[in-house]
Amino acid sequence: MNPQKTVVIGMSGGVDSSVSALLLKELGYRVIGLYMKNWEDTDGSCPGAEDYEDVVRVCDKLSIPHYTVNFVQEYWDLVFSHFVEELKLGYTPNPDVLCNKEIKFKTLFLKAKELGADFLATGHYARAHEGKLLRGHDTNKDQTYFLYTLKEEVLQEVLFPIGHLNKKEVRALALQHGLATAAKKDSTGICFIGKRPFKEFMGEYIAYQKGAFKTLSGKVVGTHQGIAFYTIGQRKGLGIGGPGEAWFVVGKDVQENTVFVEQGYHHEALYHSELIATEISWVGAPPEFPLECTAKIRYRQEDTRCTLYPLDDNQLRVVFDHPQRAITPRQAVVFYQGATCLGGALIKCAVKQS
Repeated sequence: MNPQKTVVIGMSGGVDSSVSALLLKELGYRVIGLYMKNWEDTDGSCPGAEDYEDVVRVCDKLSIPHYTVNFVQEYWDLVFSHFVEELKLGYTPNPDVLCNKEIKFKTLFLKAKELGADFLATGHYARAHEGKLLRGHDTNKDQTYFLYTLKEEVLQEVLFPIGHLNKKEVRALALQHGLATAAKKDSTGICFIGKRPFKEFMGEYIAYQKGAFKTLSGKVVGTHQGIAFYTIGQRKGLGIGGPGEAWFVVGKDVQENTVFVEQGYHHEALYHSELIATEISWVGAPPEFPLECTAKIRYRQEDTRCTLYPLDDNQLRVVFDHPQRAITPRQAVVFYQGATCLGGALIKCAVKQS
């Protein structure tokens, strides 16, 4: 690190970005805090106001300048509209991946450059080293799963100041330095929109239609409230009673507006050893195939060993050493070798065994 450089840090009003700003200031960088406004509430509420006030408090405490940028239109066009369309198609999209790709490390990155920054910094639990994306030291908080679309050339100009720390250490530093966000809870919910009643909120954008819960043999066992509310492997919120084990979502048919369910956490319909992935994104140069590595199909899942094989149309066949539960279309599958995140792709489908 060169302490004579200027760093723009994306400030969310949370403890992670607050401590990131603190550490950069202590390293001697010229630090500029940038708060992004990415959502415009139409109901008169303003949940982002408290976050912005916390950004101001932290920046004032650290004696660093702060600015607000309005990316409401960009967020709508590049992230939220895609999120809505994927839900309409019955998928379970991950807006955090797209948000990082299109907003934080593209739109915000370019704004930082406009402000004369040498680096963009964020409060992610990850590390960047010589263009490589490395896991954060806190394995429970590592966020490389959401960052796999970052490219080598961007990572050369990105800093993750808390990537070497665990969450307890981050909160301890915030408390030690009297930062206003020291005890603030982590944000949850949809990226930049926050935690809201999902059905009511998304009902403003999607016309939900009730349909049948069916077993794979075609037996109707209940009524669902709208196909977008359900994801593969889901148990809670189905409202299906009766004898036997709990019910789980094992599939969906959008054309028929049907959600397929079966009983038992370990039902065979939930397990597959292979998947097809599309929209591949490598951090650096594409690897040579076949590639043996590890992968995860959801955040905070433990890595599992797999082998990657290239297919036509920029697709991959991912073969796992052990069957994976609840492989979900349009979720990310992310690839690793040790601490290095190689890249990832979007799951197209699980492969049924013949």
